[in-house]
Amino acid sequence: MTIPAQFDAKQVEAKWYDYWMKNNYFRSTPDHRTPYTIVIPPPNVTGVLHMGHMLNNTIQDVLIRRARLKGFNACWVPGTDHASIATEAKVVAKLKAEGINKNDLSREEFLKHAWDWTNKYGGTILEQLKKLGASCDWERTKFTMDEELSAAVIKSFVDLYNKGMIYRGYRMVNWDPEAKTTLSDEEVIYEERQGKLYHLKYQIEGTNDFITIATTRPETILGDTAICINPNDERYTHLRGKNAIVPIANRVIPIIFDEYVDMEFGTGCLKVTPAHDVNDKELGERHNLEIIDIFNDDATMNDLGLHYKGKDRFVVREEISKELQTIGALEKVENHLNNVGTSERTKAVIEPRLSDQWFLKMDELVKPAIKAVLETEEVKLYPNRFNNTYRHWMENIRDWNISRQLWWGHQIPAYYYGSGKEDFVVAETIEKAVELARIKTSNSQLQATDLIQDADALDTWFSSWLWPMSVFDGIVNPENEEFKYYYPTNDLVTGPDILFFWIARMIIAGYEFTGEKPFTNVYLTGIVRDNQRRKMSKSLGNSPDPLDLIEKFGADGVRCGLLLSSSAGNDILFDEELCNQGKAFTNKIWNAFRLIKGWEVSETIPQPEASKVAIAWYEAKLQKTLVEIEDYFEKYRISDALMAIYKLVWDDFCSWFLEMIKPGYQQPIDAVTFKAATEMLEANLKLLHPYMPFLTEEIWQHIAERSTDDALIVSTWPEIKSFDQQLIADFDFASEVISGIRTIRKDKNISFKETIDLKVLNNENASKTFDSVIEKLGNVASLEYVNEQVSGALSYRVNSNEYFIPISGSVNIEEEVKKLEEELTYLQGFLRSVQGKLSNEKFVNGAPEQVIANERKKEADALSKIATIEHSLKGLK
Repeated sequence: MTIPAQFDAKQVEAKWYDYWMKNNYFRSTPDHRTPYTIVIPPPNVTGVLHMGHMLNNTIQDVLIRRARLKGFNACWVPGTDHASIATEAKVVAKLKAEGINKNDLSREEFLKHAWDWTNKYGGTILEQLKKLGASCDWERTKFTMDEELSAAVIKSFVDLYNKGMIYRGYRMVNWDPEAKTTLSDEEVIYEERQGKLYHLKYQIEGTNDFITIATTRPETILGDTAICINPNDERYTHLRGKNAIVPIANRVIPIIFDEYVDMEFGTGCLKVTPAHDVNDKELGERHNLEIIDIFNDDATMNDLGLHYKGKDRFVVREEISKELQTIGALEKVENHLNNVGTSERTKAVIEPRLSDQWFLKMDELVKPAIKAVLETEEVKLYPNRFNNTYRHWMENIRDWNISRQLWWGHQIPAYYYGSGKEDFVVAETIEKAVELARIKTSNSQLQATDLIQDADALDTWFSSWLWPMSVFDGIVNPENEEFKYYYPTNDLVTGPDILFFWIARMIIAGYEFTGEKPFTNVYLTGIVRDNQRRKMSKSLGNSPDPLDLIEKFGADGVRCGLLLSSSAGNDILFDEELCNQGKAFTNKIWNAFRLIKGWEVSETIPQPEASKVAIAWYEAKLQKTLVEIEDYFEKYRISDALMAIYKLVWDDFCSWFLEMIKPGYQQPIDAVTFKAATEMLEANLKLLHPYMPFLTEEIWQHIAERSTDDALIVSTWPEIKSFDQQLIADFDFASEVISGIRTIRKDKNISFKETIDLKVLNNENASKTFDSVIEKLGNVASLEYVNEQVSGALSYRVNSNEYFIPISGSVNIEEEVKKLEEELTYLQGFLRSVQGKLSNEKFVNGAPEQVIANERKKEADALSKIATIEHSLKGLK
């Protein structure tokens, strides 16, 4: 095959991805090998590829491709999440644009629209992942609303209900008025916002006196059912047994006393609105207060909102404050910084609301999951600093509100046969529900048409917490071959922002339903941010389109660029320059390959000593790097592993090894060295393949004719062998010798084509193993070891060894001496100036520590340079 001058990423990516797919390299089925399994964190079916996905899935692909090379049966299960709130919102918006109101549709009609939307737009992100090179087993693609996975959700609900762990309760919940559904505590994001504190006057019944309360929500006074005061507050003891009158509503409410009230906040008096505040609800229960709900489900005022009926809560806040001022009930308004709860999905301000909901008891469920991470370490978090966050969440867990007032999702399998709150049965099917209802009612004539299924859907996380099990049908059919082979899975890669939402809940579910962990290791990636440390998002407009980046820099360049800067758990300050760096690395490797392939090979010429030494050294260096890489992967330091490979390939292979073995201009290379160089290149490609799959497969296939069994993707990871550490140390020393020669050539304008002599005063008795390499890379005609200093020569030191380059006609000794003497004079003057400062007691005592340290460094540098110049002058005179 002709080797193109430039690496064409676009053409190469399409070619090799199609080749991999065609030959089923991503496919995994149970066999004799040890499985290595990853389940993808299922992106929302509504989603498109963003930078977080890029990072997360690149890391997963690195782990999977490496496992495949290491001989494991690598299985990466892809899929998407139905994302109840997000998808329903998209479908509602689409219907609205078509002039259709969701409320005018039946559930079945709406779900048809939802499935049509999902089938048309859902899964876009999975196709985009292929552009990245993701080697998922696409035949295993799952969707949380698939029949098999839905059955798992329903079965687990029924199982937990029958164990007494799921119950229905009338509780204060987080209500999202935009999505018109309840949310769990974990789906509420708290933000600091500038608001106002309104001081309102309530008249004391039967008097002309007033009591003042402070509130951030004046619109809720229409739901007030008491005013509460701390019993220890001496300012208000005269109000015991009294009532107050709610402004505008003119409703008489009791003044109650409870130590819950903070005497220091506002006026020390609290308005109690049990229907719209969780703490007020508890106060209301303790004091048997009336509950008045003034809001509709979209947070507009209902009939109890009086003349504000139908208006939005925030509009009412402005209007009611003006009315309160008009009637003399508004004493003052102050600015106030508020902690406001917002919906993670819709960004709407959450409304506390009393509602009948389904809950899952968590206090006992969490215990095995706490033990697994924090005690036995059956499940390990990387980096382990997240253990503290995990502990805090798990040890302060509350019952999980698992019902949502949505149609898109898994409908709760509870069936009502009467009008009472307890008139229901829970079953996996309507047929089973009829059987149970007949038993419960003693009515053998009861039919399916007499039952009404609960309208609520389950929280999306209630399906995704089963993901590692349900993708292998482990809930419904736990004895099946695949589940027993692939579960528990190995690694999970995801962001720390869903440590509780998803990771912790999967661990809980794993132990509850199988008695086993769902995975062994959790690699928590950082969050991709811009260079102002802002999280990348569409709304901020600071997130590049990943597909545009792939188009510009190539998938390998983007993958490499992202991971060169991504240490576990640390945020990534993304800059396109990172991708450019990845592209530059791609080009470097391509050019190194072209250099090797461009050499003419001779079967007859002997192998030079320098090449023999170079090969031995690079093999040792490769082995040393392999050991480092293994250690990094064990610690899930994926980026550090890449950096080790990067340095090996860029510095050691391209900058040193190829120079050491490169034949002379228009000269052939010996066959032994060429074969070794090709083998070294192939070893490098294996190490690089998990990170840069397209480039490496392209080069691999160019090197030799390969059968489908010999493709790089299914080749073998290099084997770790013993290596000569001393050889590596000897080269490090030799490289400094070569660098010294190159510096003198550059500084003295001695052409690199011109040979020189090198004489060595070997005080350190350093190894001579690399002398042939020094001769080649320094273009040294003769290298001689001497017992005394050489006069009339330029010199430099490496440790205690002295190296002399006798001056040839190309250097004017007198001019060189003059130049060095001028430099010496300047440095001596500079040194006196610095030492003058340091001998000044006033300066030393008064200057900052860092300034003193800088001056001492200047002194040390000057002394070192002076010694070098004096040594050079001695050799020249």
